[in-house]
Amino acid sequence: MMKQIKQLFLLTSLLLGLVQSSTAETTEPVNHPVVIMETSMGNIKLELYPDKAPITVSNFLTYVEEGFYNGTIFHRIIPYFMIQGGGMDKELNVKPNHDPIVSEADNGLNNDRGTLAMARTRDVNSAKSQFFINIEDNKHLNYTKRNGGYTVFGKVIDGIKVVDEISNVETKNVQRHYDLPVEPVILHSISQTTKKTK
Repeated sequence: MMKQIKQLFLLTSLLLGLVQSSTAETTEPVNHPVVIMETSMGNIKLELYPDKAPITVSNFLTYVEEGFYNGTIFHRIIPYFMIQGGGMDKELNVKPNHDPIVSEADNGLNNDRGTLAMARTRDVNSAKSQFFINIEDNKHLNYTKRNGGYTVFGKVIDGIKVVDEISNVETKNVQRHYDLPVEPVILHSISQTTKKTK
């Protein structure tokens, strides 16, 4: 009888250990990639959310690894709204892209101040390389079944002052390009880092 009780105790302990192990695995924090944008006006550090937008983050990091963003510009800047870049060089030539990706706008992330989101055309699933950083809480860009929304996949964790300074540069309209900076704001490079703090 004592032997059976000991066996039952050991089995219970083992099962409890497995449950605790499983719980620990599911509650372990996700390792979020961090990237640094080196611009002509200063550096911007952003944390990406692959757990919320895996396709979008993978697509963005592919362009980063290829050096695609090096030497591009922020070609559309609207104060109190957003700064957009990631697709044109200083001569306003559109760089060749990979295929567009599926929208992940319905991921629970909102276009709040400092968030990083994908730019697109009217086609919800048309995002390629261009992105924007929200200057304010832009609720009208959030996902709804009616408008499709814009996929948020990261957030500024250092350098929001630089973002604000970029958003206040003087702009002009050139042919079909609206809200174009008078003096180019250059994105020298984007690189991945493991450091979340300065």
